Parts: sequence; C-alpha cells; structure tokens
Amino acid sequence: MNTKILQKITQGMYVLTTDNGGCVVDAVSQVSGSDNPLIAVSVMKKNYTNEILKNNTKFCLSVLGMDVNPEIIKTFGFNSMRDLDKFQNIETNNVDGLKVIKDSLGYMECEIVDSIDNDTHTLFIGRLINSVLYQDSDAMSYQYYQEHKDDLLKIKTNNNQTAWICTLCGYVYYGEEVPNDFKCPICGAGKEVFRKK
Repeated sequence: MNTKILQKITQGMYVLTTDNGGCVVDAVSQVSGSDNPLIAVSVMKKNYTNEILKNNTKFCLSVLGMDVNPEIIKTFGFNSMRDLDKFQNIETNNVDGLKVIKDSLGYMECEIVDSIDNDTHTLFIGRLINSVLYQDSDAMSYQYYQEHKDDLLKIKTNNNQTAWICTLCGYVYYGEEVPNDFKCPICGAGKEVFRKK
C-alpha cells in the first residue's frame, strides 16, 4: 500500500487553539452550509490538545499561509504543552479569550457541538461563530508541507548538538545517539524511524 496517495487529499495546514493549548492540524473540513456552518477537525488522541479540548466549549483555527514563519509549525507541531508554553514566543491575537496566530491568513472561531472518537483521532465538530480574514493569500497545503518539510523544518542547534528527527511526525531528539528504548513522545514511534540531521 502506498500511503503517499493520502497527501493528494486536498487539505490545508492550521494551528488549532483552545484554552491553554494548541497544535498543528491538517484534517479540517466544512461539513454543512448556512450562515454558521459546521467545521470538523481531527485531532490525534495522543496530543495534549485533544485532552483539553474535551473540557472546553470552543476552538479556533488559524489558517497558515505559504510564507508562514516555520517556527510556528515547529512550535505547535512538534512540542507538547505538557513540556512547553507554545504561546511564549509566538505572536498571537486574543479572540474571546482564545489565542489565534497573528502570522496567519485569518481564523475561524467555533463552538463545539459534537465529537466522535475513532481509533487514533477524535473528530471535533464546531459551529462557526466568528471568522476574520487577515490577508487573502494562498494557504499552505498539506501536500506542499510534506514536499518541503525538510526545508521548512531545518534544525538549528547550539553547541554542536546532534539532532535526530522522527521521520513520522518531525519530533526532534537531541543527543549523540537515540536510546534503544526511546519512544517518540508525539507519535510513539521507536528509535528505528529517527534520522540524524
């Protein structure tokens, strides 16, 4: 089976934020019409954001553009709020108590109306209650991200540290060698999928 075909599904790149959390997501769809359509977003169960979304009533989706600062993807895509305040070094705007990414094409604010669990992700369904378009530019697609991931996520290290990147999710481990029993804290993969950068 060639899973690369999945990259051909038209998807964008977004930062989902909720109270005290946020992560990069790509599986976002409008699933109804009307003035306040329903928006569905799929969030990996292992993500801390998934855990806190279940105790929140709203989320925001910041739409990432082609020229987005790669630090936003690194910060929200490859770290956990359990270990890092992702908002500390990223400029945000406040929207009804939630933070949205300033360096984005705009945002959608949604009120959660339902959620559906599946094997690896939870599908959260929200009703659009507010939206703003900051700039009418091209959105970054998931396919573009996959094709340019190495350039977008170039690893910068200090003091000659060795960086190992998880080829499944992009998490970076620093050290001379990845320990034999190491499990990626983001996707759970083992040492065998890490590549030296």
